[in-house]
Amino acid sequence: MTNPIALLLGWTLDLIAGDPQRLPHPIVWFGRLIAFGEHHLNQGNHRRLKGGLMAIVLIVFVFCLTDLLRTIVSALSLFIPSPLIGAIPEMLFDAVIIFYCLAGTTLIREVRDVFLALDRSLEAGRRQVARIVGRDTSQLSAQEVRTAALETLAENLSDGVIAPLFWLALLGTPGMLAYKMVNTLDSMIGYRTARYKDFGCWAAHIDDAANYLPARLTALLMVVASGRLGHLRFVCRYGRCHASPNSGYPESALAAILNCRFGGPHDYFGERFDKPYIGNNSRKLTTADMKKAVRINRTAEVLMVILVLSLLLAVRSLS
Repeated sequence: MTNPIALLLGWTLDLIAGDPQRLPHPIVWFGRLIAFGEHHLNQGNHRRLKGGLMAIVLIVFVFCLTDLLRTIVSALSLFIPSPLIGAIPEMLFDAVIIFYCLAGTTLIREVRDVFLALDRSLEAGRRQVARIVGRDTSQLSAQEVRTAALETLAENLSDGVIAPLFWLALLGTPGMLAYKMVNTLDSMIGYRTARYKDFGCWAAHIDDAANYLPARLTALLMVVASGRLGHLRFVCRYGRCHASPNSGYPESALAAILNCRFGGPHDYFGERFDKPYIGNNSRKLTTADMKKAVRINRTAEVLMVILVLSLLLAVRSLS
């Protein structure tokens, strides 16, 4: 069971620093492993089987390796006579994993940069939003750039903050890091394009399952953060209006809070996908909307940290 202090340390590090640009990052290594496997396996027959096996092997490998490293670090306490000091290596190990798995600060920073870039020029805004979305941004209007940034802010509150903390609470830091492998697999190969529709099929389904509860919990926390529980009716109506079984829930929560419209047609890898609209108010989005969305994200994040801390403390008191 993760030490609550480790969670506070890891979360505080993310609040202060965000993703470390000059340090090696596990997600980069995950990406290289996935790219290597995809390059060698996504060809010939049985692509769906090969893609599924690759996804399962990588997820299990990350979980087992993290658990092994954690066990080795914990064994160091045997050589430290003080129980209080002996708990520090494991606590620091968990704190570092938590720091690497959380992406709340970096996400907010990137979304703010999109709106700042748009103040300079439309082209700058398109380039900036391309850093955080998978769609083609070259033809987006200013309104579409803002919409894409806010959709990503809502969706990745689930993927980058709430879901990792959810799996931390259930399976500790090995489960948290394994979830990040699940999410990375989906972001790289979980597309319905000609190249990935078979090979990435299982990666997408595993990601859907891993995010089913966290996505809905994210929407609930966002609504609670807004102080208007009536928004839940909007979420229930529009949460399923998305190609993903999960992404529509946090997006619909933010659309309700901002009284705006998300969704519509998007281009991925040269192919157009017509996504349903979430909401019906196509009003112009502004920087004030971005600031409000950031406040909601941060409040929902704090609520989730409090929930997980409470659970960890309750389990420790019973053990």
